[in-house]
Amino acid sequence: MESINLRVNSYIESWMGPRDPRVKGWLLLDNYIPTFIFTMIYLLIVWMGPKYMKHRQPYSCRALLVPYNLGLTLLSLYMFYELVMSVYQGGYNFFCQNTHSAGEADNRMIHVLWWYYFSKLIEFMDTFFFILRKNNHQLTFLHVYHHASMLNIWWFVMNWVPCGHSYFGSTFNSFIHVLMYSYYGLSAIPAIRPYLWWKKYITQGQLVQFVLTMFQTSCAVVWPCGFPMGWLYFQITYMITLICLFTNFYIQTYKRHTGSRKTDHPNGLMNGHTNGVTSNEKVKYRKARSD
Repeated sequence: MESINLRVNSYIESWMGPRDPRVKGWLLLDNYIPTFIFTMIYLLIVWMGPKYMKHRQPYSCRALLVPYNLGLTLLSLYMFYELVMSVYQGGYNFFCQNTHSAGEADNRMIHVLWWYYFSKLIEFMDTFFFILRKNNHQLTFLHVYHHASMLNIWWFVMNWVPCGHSYFGSTFNSFIHVLMYSYYGLSAIPAIRPYLWWKKYITQGQLVQFVLTMFQTSCAVVWPCGFPMGWLYFQITYMITLICLFTNFYIQTYKRHTGSRKTDHPNGLMNGHTNGVTSNEKVKYRKARSD
């Protein structure tokens, strides 16, 4: 296994260049193979899970959904705070920020971005909850593409550009996830559900996030500061794919069903992170109570 890791690492470094030494020895970062294996297991479960559940009753998962969503809310809030404070401490430039220019602030940024990378592994549970609850309509290409790609992209980010201009998208995304996971954690509590009001702003915020991230990334292309240009072009391309996919999803979910009950479709959030209580579960819950 060690020889395989060495060959894989050697190939990646011959293509990507030398890694950032500041993350050497960090959990999951030394070798790409664990991240790749986690992704393959994830895709295998996406493929096999619905087949396994086909003739089985769906699981409610209510007891897990509240701590899971609220736990990710707290983690996202911690990451958002640390990212903002790192940017402030290092005096990060919005238009372009290199990866070796802010001293201790860069180190602080690297530590919180490791948690951001690791959170993408935790978020695989979003998909597994869909499968266990037999919400297979939520296993869209957008959902699977976004979850599977983010973990792998951030492994490479953490090894080559773990700070500097990499900060913006992760900061905005952490803020969106505070809103998103808090909504779905609280929505799993029936007494609180009627008082939740911010769902519609989450879907809009996700699109704004991608557009602003693409704009901010483009600024570093126009006004370069030494941040690797290849990473900037890659991020712009990735943002374009997300904007296209999420815009199509927004149109499908909100525009075509305006005025109908489908606006409360379980896919109501662009990222497919509807791991709270769906409309079907609300009905089942009421029936169980009335019986």
